[in-house]
Amino acid sequence: MNHRNLRTAMRVGMLPAGIAIALAPAFASAQESGETQQATNLDRIEVTGSRIRGADMETQQPIITLSRQDIERQGFTSVADVLQNLTSAGSPAIARSEALASGENVGGYYVDIRNLGATRTLVLVNGKRLGATTGGYQDLSQIPMSAIDRIEVLKDGASAIYGSDAIAGVVNVITRKRYEGAEASAYLGQYGEGDGDTQQYSFTMGSSGDRGGVTLSVEYFKQEPVMAKDRWFSKYGNSGPNYPGAGWSPVSQNGSFCDPCLTPDLEEGDPGYVGSGDVRWYTLGPGGDPTNRDDYVPHTAAYNANSNEQMYLQTGIERRSVFANANYDITDNITFNADILYNHRSTDQQIAGYPYQSESFGTPLSGESAFNPTGADVEFRRRLWEVPRTTQSDLETYRFAGGLNGYFEVAGRGWDWDVGALLNRNTSTKRGHGDMSLIASRQALGPSYIDADGVARCGTADDPIAGCLAWNPLLPYGVAGPGSLADADLQNYLFPVFTDTGLTRTTSYTANISGGLFDLPAGEVGLAVGVEHRKEQGRFVPDAFAQSGESTGLGATTTEGSYNLDEIYMELNVPILADAPFAKELTINVAGRYSDYSNFGDTTNGKFGFTWRPIDELLVRGTYAEGFRAPTIDNLYGGLGTSFESYTDPCGTGAVNSVNGNAACNAAGVPAGYVQLGQGLVPCTTYPCQTPDQFVTGSNPELLPETSKSRTAGLVWSPRWVEGLDISLDWYRYELENMIISDSVDRILRDCYVLGNADRCNGITRANDGHISNLFYGLANLGSMETEGFDLGVKYRLPELSFGQFSIDWQNTYTSKYDEEGENSAGEKIMIGQVGQSGIFRLRSNLGVDWQMGDFGANWTARYYSGMKESCVTNRPCTSPDHYANGEPDAIREVGSNTFHDVQVNYKTPWNGTVAVGANNVFDHQGPLMFSNSSWRHSDFPYYGGFDIGRFVYIKYTQRF
Repeated sequence: MNHRNLRTAMRVGMLPAGIAIALAPAFASAQESGETQQATNLDRIEVTGSRIRGADMETQQPIITLSRQDIERQGFTSVADVLQNLTSAGSPAIARSEALASGENVGGYYVDIRNLGATRTLVLVNGKRLGATTGGYQDLSQIPMSAIDRIEVLKDGASAIYGSDAIAGVVNVITRKRYEGAEASAYLGQYGEGDGDTQQYSFTMGSSGDRGGVTLSVEYFKQEPVMAKDRWFSKYGNSGPNYPGAGWSPVSQNGSFCDPCLTPDLEEGDPGYVGSGDVRWYTLGPGGDPTNRDDYVPHTAAYNANSNEQMYLQTGIERRSVFANANYDITDNITFNADILYNHRSTDQQIAGYPYQSESFGTPLSGESAFNPTGADVEFRRRLWEVPRTTQSDLETYRFAGGLNGYFEVAGRGWDWDVGALLNRNTSTKRGHGDMSLIASRQALGPSYIDADGVARCGTADDPIAGCLAWNPLLPYGVAGPGSLADADLQNYLFPVFTDTGLTRTTSYTANISGGLFDLPAGEVGLAVGVEHRKEQGRFVPDAFAQSGESTGLGATTTEGSYNLDEIYMELNVPILADAPFAKELTINVAGRYSDYSNFGDTTNGKFGFTWRPIDELLVRGTYAEGFRAPTIDNLYGGLGTSFESYTDPCGTGAVNSVNGNAACNAAGVPAGYVQLGQGLVPCTTYPCQTPDQFVTGSNPELLPETSKSRTAGLVWSPRWVEGLDISLDWYRYELENMIISDSVDRILRDCYVLGNADRCNGITRANDGHISNLFYGLANLGSMETEGFDLGVKYRLPELSFGQFSIDWQNTYTSKYDEEGENSAGEKIMIGQVGQSGIFRLRSNLGVDWQMGDFGANWTARYYSGMKESCVTNRPCTSPDHYANGEPDAIREVGSNTFHDVQVNYKTPWNGTVAVGANNVFDHQGPLMFSNSSWRHSDFPYYGGFDIGRFVYIKYTQRF
């Protein structure tokens, strides 16, 4: 909400507490010490989700309001963490536990309402767009916590009011204004395991007078990373402590070569036969001479690598923020207002050294290498353990939002107006280290010799390659010798620093006016009209190595483009009845927005809502909204990218409903009895299985907008005979069409090999052994989904007792449906239910109890997540092996519910300070292992990425002056 000429916010309507799901906004009736206590113009309120100001507008839509006091009681250090704790929040987008995530968006903090995706939730700062990456992600880490007055979350579609992206809802972060005084705060915390050290320091000061004020907030935050090896569920690999060694990679830090690589002439029963397409790998035995072939022994599972030993479980992050607001009353009815934001965010990632496989790059160890024990070119594999892959992602934000707003009267009716401009500029820099230059590796693996100083040189003594150092990929980690990767000079030669750069800019100009048109018997008809011109520009330039494919890193090309749009909207609020029998209030609200885009054309979206109060203590309301999400710059103009995809090859004999041997598979050269090959060209044992080769994906300039329809209906009951009790119940339903999704690998393979659609086979390339060595899949408007559920909130503020004031807040989100469009084995389109998958919980529930007595206070919150399910994995527990879904076998494993408890106690000192001590997940609860790496797990480890990874203890001190 925005108040014209209000020094502080007021509490009106239904009063939620904590993180309550409220059907009306909550305002703090008393702000922190030093802020002016004044309440005026209660009839001039603008609510998030509506442009019309009025005293009753706060009751028309489902809004959550988090006051500054609510935020401080939770002990979180970022806006995203606060919002993630809402029961209506979906799984975190690009969670900090997704160590393998890459690209421009990694390192940011995002919010996802209803599991509809972070790009379908619009984020505003003081009613204006936050600014986004080329992929449409809006990074909430840009906003300093010390600058926030409150956060409003509209859980309803609002494209008719705000335009693109407001499909699932709108988050409006409202900052402090006309603050008087100063405030300093320090926060320190860490996990019970002694890691994840966190520190946050902030300072806010302000001065205000009769005509204006200035508020300045400065904040510094840093959290150290957490290593995967330091948690029980990720220490032993991707199957947890009960399966040590499972999933460990045969591409290990010991180095190995194959001799011979393939034995196609051997048949079962022949001496030395191990299996079809037998691959024989040898590694240097303990204490062996790397130049002596006889000292190499078969590479068994005992030599495999546990990559989690080098990976971050949780990324590290550091940020510096400055936010300033200045406003001045030019006249009694015209005010100038300006927001300025600077933020620098740096995020650190680390994953294990690259699993180098010479066959993938055509770089065998030369028979003329000083390190080759066979004298002939050999294929090898070696994890580059000495140089873990690290990425530092820096984002620098400059933001200016300024304008004029005012008030005038015509024929006794008040009108509010504003004109403004916004410039949001994000500059990103990503520095990567640990991927090897293929240009350098080709030379380092070629002919070589050892000079008189014992240094391994490239070329020959008679014809050396200047500046080139030779590499011995067969030398195990920790063993010294010429060509060792432990040598700093060799590392500098083989491992350059890769730098990606990006720039996005959002520029918009807006003008709005709202006021009363005329009176009906039930009240005044309200009107709001506005126009907006906006331009989005973006560029992301990967390093030259990534663009040329001359490194072990994922390939990528430049994303660059822009588009602009012009929009106009209108909103009407019409009171139909007032103070009538069974209609204390009946009001309808209608809004529409026309948007004209330079890239795809125009679109029109509308919204209808009603508010009915049959009796004073009961409110009934509902909405119907159309929404859209315009394709992003990355969707339209993104370059090509590569990734190691997980999929199931229907031509493999291990696939469910395998078609191995049919005409399409035979025509592709897939041998009979073929088993899909995964990392290290080893036969897959679990599905989906990750490819050993990079697949290529790309953008689509012909994309159209995604579209949506949403419906809500709600009740708010505040029985007059129980003072302080509010009960709210909301029903919601969303339907999304034309969703922009990747044309999935599995979909392409099914169309090609199962359905026999030859056109879909064009982008598939197979190697001689039958495995898929390359595949292209792009973006398309192919997706659709539906979700439905209920929000139930109960808030009760008990009468004050001799032993203190208690407040109870119980909030719930029940998801009855979450269905995505997919295909069955016959290629028929079906809706696939996802409720119960990791992250799509049937029920999320928060129960909070707050106690205040004098200068002391305490609060306790229990966060409940219902049980989860996943597809069964071979050789792992399976609770329902005979389960069927959509008429097909669908073996699943189910695990129980989880509850995490948070506690905080606080004390207000006589010198105007506040001390708070707390713990999130105070009982150190551990969630279950999840073996199936579905897209909803949001983690590269066998653990749901949204769960606490340990007990986090913190202390916070705030001093006000």
